[in-house]
Amino acid sequence: MSNTIPLVEIDTAAKVLKLLGDKTRLAMMAMLSEDECCVCEFVELFEMSQSSVSQHVRKLRDVGLVEEKRKGQWIFYRVNPNHETYPLIEDLLQHVPSQKDKLKDLERRGLRVACCD
Repeated sequence: MSNTIPLVEIDTAAKVLKLLGDKTRLAMMAMLSEDECCVCEFVELFEMSQSSVSQHVRKLRDVGLVEEKRKGQWIFYRVNPNHETYPLIEDLLQHVPSQKDKLKDLERRGLRVACCD
């Protein structure tokens, strides 16, 4: 069994790593690797305006790192496992703390799905 990791062009890797060099976007990717989220949940978690959160998500979406899925009027985001840099991102996220507790806390406070039903 070969454990060959696909290579990523330097320009592509640099672009992705630059995007994830932002603390908020890195935390978003860590959360999205745990579960899908909508912008309203990120607004609560990061205590940021909806427009600021949307800009961060848009940057991740525009390069294809996250996918969106519509559920009624809500749009949920998740990590795109088919992106060419996914193995790199997956490895990177193993080196940062899990964000699962933040998502669980949001759920405990009734804010995880309240605005997204």
